[in-house]
Amino acid sequence: MRDKRLQSKIVSEETAASWIENGMTLGLSGFTRAGDAKAVPSALVEIARQKELKVNVYTGASLGSDIDRLMAEAGIVHKRLPFQADKTMRNEINNGDLLFVDQHLSHTAESIRQDVLAPIDYAIVEAVSITEDGTIIPSTSVGNSSIFAEKADAIIIELNLSQPESLEGLHDIYQLQDQGNREPIPLRNVDDRIGTEGIEVDVNKIKGVVVTNQVDSPSTIVPPDKETALMAEHLVDFLRKEKDSGRLPRNLAPLQSGIGSIANAVFHGLLESEFTDLEVYSEVLQDAVFDLMDAGKIRFASGCSITLSESKLDHVYQNLEKYSERLLLRPQEISNHPEIIRRLGLIAINTPLEVDIYGNVNSTHVHGTKMMNGIGGSGDFTRNARISIFATKSIAKNGDISSVVPFVSHVDHTEHDVDIIVTEQGFADLRGLAPRERVPMIIENCAHPMYRKQLYSYYNDACERGGQTPHILENAFWHTRFQKKGTMLEKDIQLT
Repeated sequence: MRDKRLQSKIVSEETAASWIENGMTLGLSGFTRAGDAKAVPSALVEIARQKELKVNVYTGASLGSDIDRLMAEAGIVHKRLPFQADKTMRNEINNGDLLFVDQHLSHTAESIRQDVLAPIDYAIVEAVSITEDGTIIPSTSVGNSSIFAEKADAIIIELNLSQPESLEGLHDIYQLQDQGNREPIPLRNVDDRIGTEGIEVDVNKIKGVVVTNQVDSPSTIVPPDKETALMAEHLVDFLRKEKDSGRLPRNLAPLQSGIGSIANAVFHGLLESEFTDLEVYSEVLQDAVFDLMDAGKIRFASGCSITLSESKLDHVYQNLEKYSERLLLRPQEISNHPEIIRRLGLIAINTPLEVDIYGNVNSTHVHGTKMMNGIGGSGDFTRNARISIFATKSIAKNGDISSVVPFVSHVDHTEHDVDIIVTEQGFADLRGLAPRERVPMIIENCAHPMYRKQLYSYYNDACERGGQTPHILENAFWHTRFQKKGTMLEKDIQLT
């Protein structure tokens, strides 16, 4: 802490948490278990055990250190946005015990800027350092921290001694002006630096500094398996064909990958490919990005957070200076901004819960009603990318659930925004295809063989009714069969 004016503002997490009152709105730093506020929210949970306390909680994305679980168990959350990934909180949301606003991750900052959301009383931001002039240097994520700090009435900084000081210099904080009075974002290349190295704030707004020493929670991703390896092969095969046709250069185009094990594993498949000099413009930089850097495959990576498994986290921290010339961390409204995504011409790779035979995608709701995590940034990238790819396994629950269905039970990404679907069975290129042309492409290349006859039977019957997009709505949702019989699979289907 290099700003001596703040020495007198060092307080315990219990003192900082005691300032938070019932009905307040908090903006917490953190994006996908990285760089999240840890100590003050934990202390707030303890206070809530003694008195009634309800707060609104805004974040960048999901939190680590079990903060979402602890807050959900304590019953202190009135409204949560824009993304979460905790089982306990998910159950509370689906039971109706707390409100959840599922937002595109690029939209939260705009909503705050427009005063659409409840004003933020406290921004609680993790930092690796505070400069001489009071600039906050974030740690392993930026997320929405900069807009929270700008718009909050007061700021609490968690100065985390466990985060390496060498993170300073990796951030590029660019703040947008109000809509209608905004210049184009001057970012033309993945490695362009257009902002400041930290979050510049009015030091008078900093009410307290809490010194902590707690590492980020490790990522929960699992290693690639046989199916994800096949998916990666199909993806590389598609990219190779795009390069050979002249539609992509030899180093492809800047890549984006969603969060989670499947996205990481599919990205990991590029290790065995011929593609080099790659660029990444994404939200979360997961293990595969650093594996590709170590292999000399990635030239530069721009993201919003660094979220790693435990072993990879240790490796990256110990070698951070080696990566520092090839990394930048930005606010999520910049990493996910449609203007930049379209300008750079990204290849977007995201993971759905299910897809349907026309190419619609459900990313959020299990069986149409139960929230999983949220749409996250997939919509930001899918609508605006050069090529929008969705990768998923073709079945789940040992085959009782088909990930390819007649009609998705909830639509997050319409058929108009989905270019490529990849499963372990193959890939379907939907570009330029009418709805009826898409159906055989998806069934033959993406659906599991055990479900193909059943899908064709549905489609053939639907064609009897006609329409641009044939459906039999009373039979379209296989999810009802699963809820009644425990499987989507119907025996002895006869093709008509």
